[in-house]
Amino acid sequence: MTDKLNIGVLGCGPIAQAGHFESCTKARNARLYAVCDVAADLRDRMAVAHGAERAFGDYDEMLADPAVQAVIVATSDAFHVEASIRALRAGKHVLCEKPVAMGLPETERLAEVVRETGLTFQIGHMKRYDIGLQEAKRFVDDGMGEMVALKAWYCDSTHRYAMTDAVQPLIVRSAQARRPAEDPKADLRRYYMLAHGSHLVDTARYFAGPLVSVNARLSDRRGMHCWFVDVEFENGALGHLDLTVAVRMDWHEGFTIYGARGSVTARTYNPWYFRSSDVEIFHEADATTRRPLGADGHFYRRQVEGFADTVLTGAPMTGAGIEDGLASVRAMLAIARSVDEGRPVRLADAGGVL
Repeated sequence: MTDKLNIGVLGCGPIAQAGHFESCTKARNARLYAVCDVAADLRDRMAVAHGAERAFGDYDEMLADPAVQAVIVATSDAFHVEASIRALRAGKHVLCEKPVAMGLPETERLAEVVRETGLTFQIGHMKRYDIGLQEAKRFVDDGMGEMVALKAWYCDSTHRYAMTDAVQPLIVRSAQARRPAEDPKADLRRYYMLAHGSHLVDTARYFAGPLVSVNARLSDRRGMHCWFVDVEFENGALGHLDLTVAVRMDWHEGFTIYGARGSVTARTYNPWYFRSSDVEIFHEADATTRRPLGADGHFYRRQVEGFADTVLTGAPMTGAGIEDGLASVRAMLAIARSVDEGRPVRLADAGGVL
């Protein structure tokens, strides 16, 4: 194995331009070896701009290159599963953007391939690499004692794009880009749950562990989709999740956790600010509140480094794996079913596609 992981990025669209290309070039233990996209103008421009050694128009050709050790799947959601399976079958480790899939059958099919190959498969829940959240996780696991309740919220803002355009690089687009057969935003309820709900569910699971059941309500008024979800966790804690798109205020994301020996509160920022969450950890033993600085807020780069550490050295995975992906998909399906049927739904009973 080399000291740096050779990564090929599939897809040269917005998420690759805003997050993954820079992360690969800045990572201490990875390099951007190749880019791949069917849009020749976009592919060649990104290869030059970010210093990729090779540029491919055919995905199978990139997978056939023995120098490519791992692939970042940065395509539209509808292509995640097939692209990941092809990479795994070709012997490549995979970091796949979230959500891992749009339904349970294809997630289970992908999980089978991950288990068969034994290769590293990680889902792009980059918030797990937010230093503030990692410090909160350490306290929850080692100092807080029994968890009593968790409240978490993820509220996108009507001002998000004005804020994003001010801090992101100019996103280059191409008329040649490959797009899904169906417009992802044709069904906003599904789109918001996949794009934003997947983050909220993963944050809840990151801190409180497995979800057992959900009881969800949805309000769709005045252009706002608002899900309030009461959650039963396996550890016995009470849970409440708020997913609202879009609020008439600043980006509003965070959580509060109550435990037997302390509590945690957090505010999480628009991800493209690359700013670690403001986290306050209260220790009941000495009645003090501690607040980690979280100076390194580039969680996309830190995600690539964590992924590369696992591949290169066998270090334990610190991100979300395929089992996390299965659980998240089940949770989102259970939320959708609970809304439709007006009753609590156990995750074990959820299935189908969103």
